[in-house]
Amino acid sequence: MEDFFSNILVAIQSLHWTEVGAVIFGLIYIFLVVKENVWGWFWGILSCGLWAWATYALYNLYVDAILNIFYVIMGFAGIYQWKFGSKNKGEIPITQMTVNQHVIVMIAGLLLTFVIGFIFEKFTEADKTYLDSLTTSFAIFATFMTIQKKIENWLYWIVVDLLYIYIYWITGAFLFMLLYVVYCVIAVKGYFSWKKDFEGTHFKKNDKILDDIFIPSNREKKS
Repeated sequence: MEDFFSNILVAIQSLHWTEVGAVIFGLIYIFLVVKENVWGWFWGILSCGLWAWATYALYNLYVDAILNIFYVIMGFAGIYQWKFGSKNKGEIPITQMTVNQHVIVMIAGLLLTFVIGFIFEKFTEADKTYLDSLTTSFAIFATFMTIQKKIENWLYWIVVDLLYIYIYWITGAFLFMLLYVVYCVIAVKGYFSWKKDFEGTHFKKNDKILDDIFIPSNREKKS
């Protein structure tokens, strides 16, 4: 245990400025996204831009670097989708995934894992290619779920975060490991927070439907 905390202290003391920025901006991002605040995407773009450089230049996690570049692009998509993605060009509501959608994500995620893992193992010197590809593949799908405000995105992020905790532990990126511990905890909170909002919205819709059925409108009363 003493060695663990000693390694953490050494890691903090030797941090590159891009890592510090990625951590700080990343925490701001996830706190705001849990609250459905569209500005969270802005901080996510900054965090992932710095993280892309750090994972590539400092840790040789090439797949992870590409993933963070993808996050930067998706950050702009997230801003647009959250602000104008609904049918009436307003903010989109929280929704749930179907069983078929989960099956598609699982199959596509595993196929993408093997494709990315094979390419990077064959043609690069990247570390932990298949494990890194697994997190990359499902993080891509989880990102699309987040953009679409699917409740289950948090469940996928919890699993991805746990895998990242292991990856950063064995690569010695202890601060990033601790960050993903925080991410994992916040993802749990995010799931229950979004679930509560979703259920509250649907209760209101159901109440309105019942009111329309059983309570006559003003026009009906007059007639």
